[in-house]
Amino acid sequence: MENKSIKILLAAPRGFCAGVDRAIEIVKKSIQKYGSPVYVRHEIVHNKHVVESLKKIGAIFVEELDEIKDKSRPVIFSAHGVPKSVPLEASNLNMTYVDATCPLVSKVHREAENINKQGKHILLIGHKNHPEVIGTMGQLPSGSIDLIESTDDAFKYENKSTKNLAYITQTTLSVDDTKDIIEILKSKFPDIYEPKKEDICYATTNRQEAVKKIASQCEMFFVIGSRNSSNSVRLVEVAKKNGSKHAELIHSESIIPLEKIKKCKIIGISSGASAPEVLVKDFINELKKQFTIEIEEVEITKENITFKIPGKLN
Repeated sequence: MENKSIKILLAAPRGFCAGVDRAIEIVKKSIQKYGSPVYVRHEIVHNKHVVESLKKIGAIFVEELDEIKDKSRPVIFSAHGVPKSVPLEASNLNMTYVDATCPLVSKVHREAENINKQGKHILLIGHKNHPEVIGTMGQLPSGSIDLIESTDDAFKYENKSTKNLAYITQTTLSVDDTKDIIEILKSKFPDIYEPKKEDICYATTNRQEAVKKIASQCEMFFVIGSRNSSNSVRLVEVAKKNGSKHAELIHSESIIPLEKIKKCKIIGISSGASAPEVLVKDFINELKKQFTIEIEEVEITKENITFKIPGKLN
């Protein structure tokens, strides 16, 4: 029996962003410079495949600095950023550390500090317990920032401080959901201070726009990425909201729903900013075993952004 033909619309840009590329490079360069092991506080980026491949060359992942037995070894801080207390603790322990925080997250940290210096009270739009949010809130003394997770939070928020309000956002949010939250905050607090340039990063925005462009043509949509990757989970939501009947995340333990795919003529594929392209290729190769595949890449913009590696690693 002949294989069923399926068309794949492949969203572009997809996959690694400049901040993720830089963070992975920092781990590799640190191992070259200092030898192994080097420690990494928290997953360098939210992807199991990336973490496992770095473990193989000498990275040891920990959640907190006190788990590091040999304090003479260097430690790297993940791309999501860390609270101010972490580099301070590393300095107190006389540890060598390399900060792999994405420069676009660092920009939000500086923004928070500047707004705080201006005497304003900050609302951070983001997801509770996400490492980026923990890092941003940890730039300032406790109580300086309130977290807004949803439109509901925005409706209910009361300014208990005597200060004027300002808002900042996590870099990996849904552009549309964030817009809704900001509109509510602006209508409740017309004088709220807003960032000069939005905080949601270029890569998150581009990946969401690419998914939006093709989602309505796809009977099923697959996003390759990890369950704890905020930007990957948002892409699934964007595909659903923009007309794909069924959208799901393909992570390290996923079983490909071949029976459902069999009923489709067109499927869409993208990948989160921390998912390597090899995982997209692996997924497509699995489909090729079952179906005759035609691939059309739909690119909405070219990305040519790169971030410098810290000087001490060169």
